[in-house]
Parts: sequence; structure tokens; C-alpha cells
Amino acid sequence: MKEDQATSQNVRGSTVGRIEAELLEDISAGIIAPGTRLDEVKLTERFGVSRTPVREALTRLTAQGILVPREKRGVRVAEYTREELAQMFEYMHEIEAACARIASQRLTLLSRAEIEAAQAACVATAETGVLLDYMRANEAFHLTIYRATGNPYMAEIATEFRRRTGPFRAKKFATKEDMIASARSHENLIRHIFSEDSRAASEGMRAHMTASFMQTLAAN
Repeated sequence: MKEDQATSQNVRGSTVGRIEAELLEDISAGIIAPGTRLDEVKLTERFGVSRTPVREALTRLTAQGILVPREKRGVRVAEYTREELAQMFEYMHEIEAACARIASQRLTLLSRAEIEAAQAACVATAETGVLLDYMRANEAFHLTIYRATGNPYMAEIATEFRRRTGPFRAKKFATKEDMIASARSHENLIRHIFSEDSRAASEGMRAHMTASFMQTLAAN
């Protein structure tokens, strides 16, 4: 009996995780826009499950700040004013610059290879012009820099803010050319990190994030 219950919990846990991951990906890529109400019935139909795992997934995303409760009932994708978005990017500047600085100091052959592979994937997906694929690749690129710090707590915080601003950043990639330009903008950043000059790496990331922020504000 206990084994059956454990198996049932594992299956439900994996189902909840799958729903959470897919919704997070859609939100981060801007497929589900800020302010959109998430309908439990439609989500159960989409994922072919009961309401229980859907509700659990929505609860997890709400706890992360990705979703917010509606005034009457249910949840919607979080929206931010331009001032709030500016404040979030201000914090992201600091955490991402710190990640680049520490990554340059602790760079290993493995982390270097991971960053190079992630950049190659960014360039390749940008050439396809498929937004969701590029958003995935771009996020993976930044995550390799976070991991290169060797500090999982810093990586977790940086990842959380990157996901929360995903829907807003997605809007700046209106064309294939926008994606290609974004992928190419990584090259100077990589050069600074690989130089192992921590100050140059930090400033390179600040410049990269500033350009990203200005483009994001212009698109929102």
C-alpha cells in the first residue's frame, strides 16, 4: 500500500512539474502574455489531467511571482508598470554583473565549453527565426554563466528574475534580425568573461543588460 501511494505521489509530482515547466516556458517566451487569465478547465483539457495537478502547478508559479491572484477568483500572469520593470532590471544588472565577474574568476575548461556550446545554439536558433526556440537558447546561454560562478544560490536568484522578466524581453524579438543581433551581442560578453578580467566581465555584462533593458522598454 505504501509503495502504491509513493508511486502515485511520484507520478503526480512529475505531472505537476511538467505542467509548471510548460506554462513557465510559454509565459517566458511571451506566448501567454502578461495579464492573461489562466483558465483551469482549459488547462486540464490541454494537459489531459484533472484539476488537482493543474492547481498545484498554478500554486507553484504564484509562489514564484510568475502568476498573481485575480481580484475575484483564479490567477493571471503578472504585469508590471514601466517603473516596476525598471526596478527589476536594475536589480538584474547587479546580479548578472556579479555572475559574470565571478564566472570569469572561476572559469574552468568545462564551463568555458558549456558557454561556447550555448552560444553556438543561440546563433543557430536565431537563424531559424523561431521565437520560442531562441528564448530557450538565450536563457540557456545565461544559465551557463550563472552555473560558471559555482554558486548555486546566486544562480537560483538570477534565474528567478530572468524568468519573471521573460514575457517583457520576448517582445523585443519582433523579427529574425532582432534574434540574430541579440545572439551576436553575446560575443563581446564572452570575450570579456574568457579574458578572466573580472572587472571587464562585469562591465561587459552591464553593457549587455543596459542594451537589453532599453530595447525591452521600447517594445513594451
